Amino acid sequence: MIETNDFDLENRIVAPEVIKADTTDDVDLNLRPKTFDEYIGQEKAKENLKIYIEAAKKRGDTLDHVLLYGPPGLGKTTLSGIIAHEMGVNFRVTSGPAIEKPGDLAALLTNLQEGDVLFIDEIHRLSRAIEEVLYPALEDYALDIIIGKGPSARSIRLDLNKFTLVGATTRAGQLTSPLRDRFGVIQRLEIYSKDELCDIIMRSSVILGVACDKDGAYELASRSRGTPRIANRLLKRVRDYADIMGNGKVTKDIVQIALDRMEVDNLGLDGLDRRLLNMIIKGYNGGPVGLETLASAIGEEAVTIEDVCEPYLMQLGFISRTPRGRCATDLAYKHLGLLKDGQTTL
Repeated sequence: MIETNDFDLENRIVAPEVIKADTTDDVDLNLRPKTFDEYIGQEKAKENLKIYIEAAKKRGDTLDHVLLYGPPGLGKTTLSGIIAHEMGVNFRVTSGPAIEKPGDLAALLTNLQEGDVLFIDEIHRLSRAIEEVLYPALEDYALDIIIGKGPSARSIRLDLNKFTLVGATTRAGQLTSPLRDRFGVIQRLEIYSKDELCDIIMRSSVILGVACDKDGAYELASRSRGTPRIANRLLKRVRDYADIMGNGKVTKDIVQIALDRMEVDNLGLDGLDRRLLNMIIKGYNGGPVGLETLASAIGEEAVTIEDVCEPYLMQLGFISRTPRGRCATDLAYKHLGLLKDGQTTL
């Protein structure tokens, strides 16, 4: 397999975040489930949310505010849309970085109808000034607005329609305690199993009109890093190989050929992941090595290693963090086919 050092992180095929290669045409949007019955996986979160929604509908009340957290690409936005659909209300979408001024938030909140769901992605990136405006809106469904400046300034309170805020974050620890405490429902989304991803791929293949057998879907699932977004992205790329190199059907052989060419191995590691592991093992004798030193050695930013590579490698048990730096584990040596002295296994 040919390794490359030129990496475009915004188009990284195994990135769990949305990348440029992800399109937003009607076919791709249809991949998102619309109901709980269509939504595969996250059984604990689904069952709890079903009960909360049914109870709220039975009382004729709005659903309590919901916080969804977990790694990117697991379906937080999709689940939020399902909540709105099941409640039979409008679904409004924004993100933390998009709300720059208190006036932006005020405009969003005053335009909400009774019971509407407001979804804020990356809610941990809201500024403190925005949060201060949000607190009374979440608790009392009211906005406190200051009119004027100096001694003549006065505060007025605007009543809002009752609404449900659904916040999504990949970094729940960065939420301030006052904001986190105002969510009545907090659910963590878990990494998907291979069987669940296989079911998601089979469903997506039907929607995309792609012939796909069970073995091909399972091979794709095993290389999708436990993330539906990556699984659907890989399916669309493998479809191209199936059309040109096969008979249009996604099989295990076609998946292996396609993903080997895309440098995605049998566990979903790409060239960047392997460069990182090889540098720790071969360059620093397995570690420990400091984050900044490692970043300089492979020519990437330290934040890229910490946020993009390490979470999945640590989940696999390939690297460990110690007070002295990063270390490669025996599992990493085995996956790369290396012995402890750096020699290739037979």
